Order: sequence, then C-alpha cells, then structure tokens
Amino acid sequence: MVEYPLIKIIQEHKKGNPVGIYSVCSVNRYVLEASMQQAKIDGSIILIESTSNQVDQFGGYSGMIPSQFRDFVIDIAKSADFPYEKVILGGDHLGPNVWQSENSASAMAKARDLVRSYVSAGFSKIHLDASMRCADDPGNSNTPLDFETIALRSAQLCQEAENAANANIPLYVIGTDVPIPGGAQENLIDMHITSVEEVEQSIDLTKKAFLSLGLDSAWERVIAIVVQPGLEFGDSFIIEYNRDKARELSKLIENYQNFVYETHSTDYQSQETLQQLVEDHFAILKVGPWLTFSFREAVFALADMENEYLGSRENITISQIRQVIDQIMVKNQKYWRKHYQGNESEIELARKFSYSDRIRYYWPDTSITTALNRLIKNLTENPVPLNLLSQYMPSQYYSVRQGHIKNTPLELIRNKIMEVTQIYAYATNSRKQDSLHKTLIKVS
Repeated sequence: MVEYPLIKIIQEHKKGNPVGIYSVCSVNRYVLEASMQQAKIDGSIILIESTSNQVDQFGGYSGMIPSQFRDFVIDIAKSADFPYEKVILGGDHLGPNVWQSENSASAMAKARDLVRSYVSAGFSKIHLDASMRCADDPGNSNTPLDFETIALRSAQLCQEAENAANANIPLYVIGTDVPIPGGAQENLIDMHITSVEEVEQSIDLTKKAFLSLGLDSAWERVIAIVVQPGLEFGDSFIIEYNRDKARELSKLIENYQNFVYETHSTDYQSQETLQQLVEDHFAILKVGPWLTFSFREAVFALADMENEYLGSRENITISQIRQVIDQIMVKNQKYWRKHYQGNESEIELARKFSYSDRIRYYWPDTSITTALNRLIKNLTENPVPLNLLSQYMPSQYYSVRQGHIKNTPLELIRNKIMEVTQIYAYATNSRKQDSLHKTLIKVS
C-alpha cells in the first residue's frame, strides 16, 4: 500500500475545491530551507523537484546524482526541523533533454538510466519528457517532434521507472507542450496556448503507448499533463496569464476524471493570476528562478549593506561577493551566454538582474560559496543597523521591528525568499490542505 497525498489534492480539486500545489524546482539550500519553513507555517506537504539539468546520474550542474540530492534534502529537513515524510520528491523534464546532440538510441539509453536513478532514489513524482529532438530524428530544430514518437519514448521511460520501483511506486506527469526550462530566450510578444486538439491527441497516444507495453497500472497513476496556458518570462519581460484566452483549454480537462494540468514557468506571475491558474485547473504550479532571483536580491542587498557598514573597517575582510560572482560568470560563460543578448553594458546588467537568473547555476562554485560564507559571518558578528536595513530591505526591516524575525543574515535571506513562497501558498490554498494530508489515498 502506498500513500499519495498528491492524489488527494487532485481529487479535492476535481470536486470543485480550488486547491493545488506548487513545486519548488531548486537545488539551492537557502531556497529549500525557506520553502520548508513556509510549509511548516501552512501545515502542508512540500513538493521539491530537481530537473534533468540540475541532477542526473552524472551529477548535473549541481554535482549531485539523485540519491545525493535526496540525502541533501533529508539533511535540510533535519536542520529545519521539518518532517521528511511530508516531503515529496519529483524529477522534472526526465528524458533525453541533456543529450539532444546525440543520436536517439544513445540519448534514450541515458534517459532510461536517468529515470531509473531517480526512481531508485525514492523520487515519487516523475515528469516523463520525451519532447526533445535527438540528432538523428527526422525534420529540423524548428519543427516539433511528432506525437507518436514522444508517446512511445515516454512509455519506454515509464517502463524503466516501473522496473526500478520497489516500495516507491511513482506518479507520472506527461506532456509535449513543454516550455524551455528556465524561461524563454527571446522577447516574445504573445504566447502560443496549447490547443484542445493537442491535449486530446497527446493523452490518447500516450495512453495507447502505455497499454501497448503493458503499463496499465502505471497509466492509472498519471495525474497531470504539462500544457502552455499562455504565460512566460525571459531576460527582461513577463507575459501574464490571461484566463480568457485559455478558457477552452481550461474547460477541456474537466472531461478527464484523474487529470489536472501542470504549468511550468509560472515565475513572476502575480498572486491574482496564480490563483486564477489554480481555479482554471492548472493545479500544479512550477516555480524555480523566481525563488533564486529573490535569494540573489537578498544577497546583493546584504552585500551592499556590508560595504556601507563595514567597508572602512581595517580589521574586517569584506566578502566582495558581487564582484566574485561576476568574475566567475565572465570566466565561465557556459550557463548564460546564449540567454543574454545586447551590447556589453546590457549583458553586464542581465548577468546581475535578469529574470532568467542564470546566476543560480553558479552558486555551487567554491569561490562564490566562500564569499557568501564570509558575508554571512560578517553580518552575523556585526548586525546591520536598522536604519541601514530600512534602506536596502524595507520589508524585512518592518519584520525585524515587529519581532517576527531576527536581524541576522540567514533570517533576512529566508524571509526575503518567503515573500515568494507566501504568494504560492496563498494561490494554492496550502493552509486549507492540512486536513487533506491526514486522510491520504492509499493505492496497492
């Protein structure tokens, strides 16, 4: 018997109760700590997902394989005094994404290993994403991969997951209309919205592919399909969700008893539009860059206060973290070069402040970690004066004044990140879900 709190949330949603769940897509310790604190306040479960870019069987850009990321989350939960049994681990964009330059046989072999490593490590929500074109697939990069191929490859990945499952029996998310991980690379005027026909075809073909491989039981555990409801963000723009344009798509999913929509790239949407998304059956909301963007805002604010307050003291070594970050990014341009365009000053501005937040790829760097630790040490030993805090972190200033948080860099960072998690908690009605988690669905 396996307990599925996600299914309970979806069942409540299908009854007309506008509840949902947000997925924290991050490998950043500070983001995960803040998200767990939010879940503790709400009395809710927390869904934490890593992408195939962040974590894979070779380490990804985080340097962690799935079992190491699981242990990383367990360690954070212990330090945050958050019960790990209330954590759901998910794998996002699991498929040949990282190996698109290889032929399909090689890319899919690695994708199967990827899925197996996730499921074996205890990840219980698996997004099967075979939408990426491999080097030997017919057509060109401007044309999407055909639905039949995507469906068959998704089923093959599911079969690998099922073979790897022991006590951990996964839930699945399918979907072919998948936005680029981390935001768009060009400034879009309007957004494509997934058509009703695309959803119907995707579900029908994927179901047939599952059943052809004997995955009848696994198909019963498909809980969502990824679609594009018409929202996006990029380097310096945000496209807000317009529910009127997505009305037909929203209504369609009401015909499927066990399905909701999963929506990626919901970062930077307003609280009102996020709530509308949940009401319109886009019940699983992915958020990642906005959380690390907020973390970066907090670190930059602390660094500026450090310079103002401690910069002239001869006995204190300033972290210079902003300079260190930019030096590392200029030296290693792998994670931002194709995302940022313009002249030198425009690119310099984007490296620091872009909505795409490519800085998030660089936090694990040893030099940056050392500088961050120095910043935190300096301002822990020398708390920022409140009048200075008011200038750079006004919201946190009032929270300190009111006694809600302490004037320490760790609490200031956490509180800044929670400005985002609070929005998602409200939009998904997380505080109303406590009773749901006490009566979980059990599937044998």
